[in-house]
Amino acid sequence: MSAALPLPDIQETVAPPRPIALRANDLELYGLTSILIFAPLAFGAVEAWAIFVLQFSACLMFCTWIFRQVRAERITIKWNPVFSPMAGFGALALIQLVPGVSAYRHATYSTLLLYTAYGFVCFLLTQFLERTSHLSKLGSVFSVYGVTVAVFAVLQSLSASGKLYWIRTPRFGGWIYGPYVNHNHYAGLMEMLTPIPLVYAFSRYAHGRKKWLAASAAAFMGATVFLSGSRGGMTAFAIELGIFLCFLFRERTHNRVVLLMGAFLLVAIGSIAGVGGSEVSSRISTLADYKHPDLNADIRLKIDRDALHMIAARPLFGWGLGTFADVYPQFRSFYTNSLVNEAHNDYLQTLIETGILGFAFAIWLLIAAARPAMRKIQNWPSNVNGIVALAALLGISGILVHSFVDFNLQVPANAMWFYVLCTVAAMEPRFRNLKREYKHRDANIDSIVAPLQPEPRRTGDLANPTTSA
Repeated sequence: MSAALPLPDIQETVAPPRPIALRANDLELYGLTSILIFAPLAFGAVEAWAIFVLQFSACLMFCTWIFRQVRAERITIKWNPVFSPMAGFGALALIQLVPGVSAYRHATYSTLLLYTAYGFVCFLLTQFLERTSHLSKLGSVFSVYGVTVAVFAVLQSLSASGKLYWIRTPRFGGWIYGPYVNHNHYAGLMEMLTPIPLVYAFSRYAHGRKKWLAASAAAFMGATVFLSGSRGGMTAFAIELGIFLCFLFRERTHNRVVLLMGAFLLVAIGSIAGVGGSEVSSRISTLADYKHPDLNADIRLKIDRDALHMIAARPLFGWGLGTFADVYPQFRSFYTNSLVNEAHNDYLQTLIETGILGFAFAIWLLIAAARPAMRKIQNWPSNVNGIVALAALLGISGILVHSFVDFNLQVPANAMWFYVLCTVAAMEPRFRNLKREYKHRDANIDSIVAPLQPEPRRTGDLANPTTSA
């Protein structure tokens, strides 16, 4: 009679409860998510009440984080490469508050408070976004959010009510699309949101129904950029999609990928043709205005020429953050009934308001975001960090192209989203490829447990069983 195989005693362990700090981090991360969702819905957070809510929420969350750090008697800060250019830009704005530097100190001070709120959001996001489960939940939330806003925008445009949320008429008019008074700013938001489901759909983490749902969501969101009538948005999204195609076919050209991209384009084109193909064709084929009040190309070029004179007048420190609307009338070279409160070119407006020094910090910010992202993009379809970096880079590239002909970065909601994407792109690789780790862990467990299993008896041993004395 064979002896029993001795096995080591394995004690059952109860999973420890999640630390309170982790639960607090989760709550604050969801608070940041709420701010990012709220800002576009509040007309882009361009009104005083919405700006106050944004600033107060960001400041409250930052103070809560400081309180928890002090209470823990240990200050732990996760660094991000974009923090340095952000701090430099903030220091420049403080210098502009010195009497005689800014053309209008109150405007500079108010805008600096808004940029401080952006900085708080980006800083806290770096501290709290650290687990892959966070990433998965936020990706789903923002994808659903983007589709919901897109559906609302289409329904509102079909009703032709001319009112925000069907109840409010803009005081100064505008070309309403979605929650924005200006259709260009809606297009800017979609340029940043669409890459989230788009990149996920073509990654190796999306399978079956999830892959097709994500691709369809991205197709519909991208189609509304064209339906909004924003020519700058159309151009930016087309370039954004072209960049993605370069990354896609550099990694793999499997037939399924080609089929999925074909379906993606089919849904997008079908949405455009079915809802508003004729209007889109009219907007693409002409540079003139179409049914809605909007600055035409001639006026935009005149603003650009006037902007060059403004830059030449104060090239180093600029006229002061947030002072364009106050300074521009003395440089305007034409007459118009339209209100020109922005330069309609984010690059020129940055040079006007912050000079060469501020523009240098802006370029530094882009480099600080792009360099780490490009390193993470290697083998992006099967790497979580690469997926996040590519989605962020696509959104950044879309806004950078659009900024040549518009002022998305002067709209608080879109500006905050842009800086968040820069922050995410620059993060060090911190997200784990869970499926790969689970497979590796299972293989290790099998290699440990296998020697402990009793060997099966051979057939010949059954005829002559071993007996004990």
